[in-house]
Amino acid sequence: MIKAQLDTPSNQRKSREQESKKLWIFSLLWLFLISWIGFFGNLGSIGLMDKTEPMFVEAARQMVVTGDWITPYWNGETRFDKPPLTYWLIAIAFKLFGINEWAARIPSALMAMALVMLGFYTLRYFGISNPLSPPESPKDDSKLWLSAWLGSGIIALNPAWIAWARTGVSDMFLASSMGMALLSFFLGYATEEKESPIRGFSAKDGWYILFYVFMALAVLAKGPIGLILPVFIVSTFLFYLGNFKEVLQEMKWRRGGLIFLVIAVPWFILVTLANGQKYIDVFFGYHNLQRFTSVVSHHPGPWYYFIPVVLVGLIPWSIYLPVAVTQLGFWQRDVWRSSLRSTHLGLFCLFWFAVIFLFFSASSTKLPSYVLPAMPAGAILVALFWISLFDKKNKKKFAKYRRFFKATAIANLIILLALAAASFYSPSLVDGDPRKPGFSSMLQQSGLPILGGLIWGLVTLGTIFLLLRRRDWRWLWIPNLIGFMAFISFIALPVARIKDTDSQLPLRQISSVITQVRQPKEELVLLGFIRPSLVYYTRQNVKFFNNQHRLIEDLQSELNDASSPTILLITEQKYLDRLGLTPQDYELLDQQGVYQLLRINKNLLLSKK
Repeated sequence: MIKAQLDTPSNQRKSREQESKKLWIFSLLWLFLISWIGFFGNLGSIGLMDKTEPMFVEAARQMVVTGDWITPYWNGETRFDKPPLTYWLIAIAFKLFGINEWAARIPSALMAMALVMLGFYTLRYFGISNPLSPPESPKDDSKLWLSAWLGSGIIALNPAWIAWARTGVSDMFLASSMGMALLSFFLGYATEEKESPIRGFSAKDGWYILFYVFMALAVLAKGPIGLILPVFIVSTFLFYLGNFKEVLQEMKWRRGGLIFLVIAVPWFILVTLANGQKYIDVFFGYHNLQRFTSVVSHHPGPWYYFIPVVLVGLIPWSIYLPVAVTQLGFWQRDVWRSSLRSTHLGLFCLFWFAVIFLFFSASSTKLPSYVLPAMPAGAILVALFWISLFDKKNKKKFAKYRRFFKATAIANLIILLALAAASFYSPSLVDGDPRKPGFSSMLQQSGLPILGGLIWGLVTLGTIFLLLRRRDWRWLWIPNLIGFMAFISFIALPVARIKDTDSQLPLRQISSVITQVRQPKEELVLLGFIRPSLVYYTRQNVKFFNNQHRLIEDLQSELNDASSPTILLITEQKYLDRLGLTPQDYELLDQQGVYQLLRINKNLLLSKK
């Protein structure tokens, strides 16, 4: 009798609801844990990192100081490199939390976390990408939960996503906005049409609207690329499946286009009205068209440039990308076209990854951050591969790629061994940089190289154990995930603080002295290198010169101006020797690390030319 009561549909439903509630609570704790490890832990513990980060952060600070939220300024000049989203979000954080490093980076960390959470949600409902086997049974539901936990962990815990989530620059805003736009599109595409009580408005409509919203934010983060790439990815994916017109119609592209224009366009109009042709030439001409067609800022690269970038940026997961792509069977177009949309996540992520990778490989200017928007797609592809190993229906299919997978797993083992060795010998590997004279010894004294080697050594042993047990190959992701979490928590973040102490702290200390000793109208000059963090920490404009000849030319051009007869010069000893200066020719105000702060008479400098 009691058993019969327990087995009633009502009790079964309550049991499922309680279980689902527990799973969601666990999932929220999991998302908080990986986000804390990857993005938020000790976020403001180190200073701004030269060169790019201080430029964005200082431009945001200028918006707070001047109240001009249309035209970005840095070091006394307009900065048209990027649209305003990065400056706006950092400036808002400054307003809320004060002007400090933590506030400068919290918007990037939050955007990184937002993408991880949406990736989790997507995998929770569509994280089994087998066109012949749509998820239906309770067992499949457990696989979907595992897919979401594993996939979100891989998205969050890789070097590329962590590095840019902890940096106040535009790259994470583009990558996260674009990623959320593409995931929103897929959620709209794969969600069944179920009207809500709100006048025929459905969840599908909501996801498609978010696609247009996030795409507009991507444009405000970095320009036209935020529109071009998502449109091209979605279009090639739909053309491949032969349902472009059908999906375009259900996306209500006219409404979506209007939403996109309302969000993305007004600032471009306002900044053009305020600055005219200069803005158009610099932003659209130089920083967009010219970057793609020619090498800008001395950043060239061969056609294979992004292969090692992806390998390192997504390590250790990147080693499984080839087998993950192969097991999709993307060339079986008829199979994919006849399958349910809910099984298309892997195929969609393949187009997502491939389009971005190929697009920037064709660009003349290349930087590692360019392929950051592709990393979530790569992470999802790897997660889907691991989940496919738990599908009994995939046994025959997997048998074809067993040797390929075994070779990949052995490569994974080799990489883990290399990481262990690199950790042990890291003090020797980083020794010899004259601008980081104490880094090697500080690293050695910290004991972190030994601890890092032990972590990767244990991960290697765990991987060997699983490799020796063929039936346990599908669990190889566990030592990789645990090892990476431990390495970030106990090694990478402490090492970052050591590096900051050695290379960036001296500049902050000199900046503090400058604010005390600088005389009215006395110019700040940095000779031999560019360190934009000086502008942020001194709250003053700084003149940067690569060599002494340009410094002398600038001094000659200012002979008749009303500025101070002296300058404050920040430089290294080798540049003083090139200027022909002796200690009697200047006043040494401070020295931190390799950097010297001097007060020098302009006329004396000109007499030495």
